[in-house]
Amino acid sequence: MSANIPGYDGKRLVILGGGFAGLTLARKLAKSEFQIVLVNKHNYHQFQPLLYQVATAGLEPSAIAFPLRKVFQDNQNVHFRKAEIQSVDFDSKVVHTSVGTIHYDYLVNAMGAGTNFFGNKEIQKRSWGLKSIPESLALRNHILMNLERASSIDDEKKRQELLTIVIVGGGPTGVEVAGALAEMRKWIIPRDYHEIDHKKVKIAVVEASGKLLGHMSEKSHKAAEDFLKSLEVEVYNGIAVDSYNGDEVTLSNGEKLPCNTLVWAAGVKGMPVKGIPAELIDKRDRIAVDEFNCIKGQEHEFAIGDIATMQTEKYPHGHPQVAQVAIQQSSLLAKNLLRLEKNVPLKPFRYSDKGTMATVGRNKAVVDLPFYSFRGFWAWLVWMFVHLMAIVGVKNRLLIFINWVWNYVFYDQSLRLIISPAKHPKHKEVPPANQMETSSN
Repeated sequence: MSANIPGYDGKRLVILGGGFAGLTLARKLAKSEFQIVLVNKHNYHQFQPLLYQVATAGLEPSAIAFPLRKVFQDNQNVHFRKAEIQSVDFDSKVVHTSVGTIHYDYLVNAMGAGTNFFGNKEIQKRSWGLKSIPESLALRNHILMNLERASSIDDEKKRQELLTIVIVGGGPTGVEVAGALAEMRKWIIPRDYHEIDHKKVKIAVVEASGKLLGHMSEKSHKAAEDFLKSLEVEVYNGIAVDSYNGDEVTLSNGEKLPCNTLVWAAGVKGMPVKGIPAELIDKRDRIAVDEFNCIKGQEHEFAIGDIATMQTEKYPHGHPQVAQVAIQQSSLLAKNLLRLEKNVPLKPFRYSDKGTMATVGRNKAVVDLPFYSFRGFWAWLVWMFVHLMAIVGVKNRLLIFINWVWNYVFYDQSLRLIISPAKHPKHKEVPPANQMETSSN
């Protein structure tokens, strides 16, 4: 079965994934001589750094999502297919998808990363991830429903389980989720849920490595921990989660935490498709590429962003899985593909680290620039500006800005809606919310 891509006399470039890497590459080449086919599981690009704000009722999903077809509505040589990517065949130069096969001249894998549960099936089954809009909405529904249940029961033990949220992983996602929930506890719950003592809402962050924001400076580690503790978030540093049965978390120090909500933000892994030689995939499921982002052993197949691992002297285990790496790799690859067509030597990728940042809440953020680190209010403003400018679409930026200003002035947002999927008459049941699609593509 064919995916019904129009015929074309020139070269066809197929891009797998519409995240930062795939979208940037397609936009850079949208006016080139290539015919571009963009394949993605969702029909929108999602701004992953703000998924946690959807999960904590700070933003609506539409504010951080942008339809991919709208991006390219003026580019007749760009074709989009909403499809699951099933496998690739390098020899035949074919991609097999859920809507049919697509032939290519050049293939770029930009499928991003998914949640890494490190082989713990029980935790994977019972915890909540934050890698997609469906996951974020499901977590929002779950948190709000737990507050509704807690306000309606008089069993103190069960109520405490419903009011306890444990976040596993002290990276940017974990820290930002914890900060947002702590502010909800302080400003929202006392107003909305009069039957609940907001001080009994327990928020805990568990970080096995012993350092929050482990990829940042020592100054930022300490600042993030101080910020969380000032918000009365419990921090378990140097402690791992051993198990979770849905009602209780068991930590590596033997402590048990009654808990109905476990948010897993402890790691990511690549999402390679079938057909890529096993020897090219590392233990984190990333695809080995050379300095030009070409999949090793191939000539016309590339990988960029979180899915790719390029070993260098400075980054022996591959570059960090952050948006800036994906954007820089895709920008260079766009130029290199044009060079390939002209038989001009390619330029190797060299990552320019522009800095890292994370926010913990109102006026609380940390920023590490190459030669300077700072924290607090100004760091928070920088974080907001950088993220706002990175959003696709002027309307989306305006919506987010209005939401942020309203929340800052009035300490409130009116987005606390519990929206569950309806049951269609043709289907007997809907999959549980925490089993909804989770691809980050």
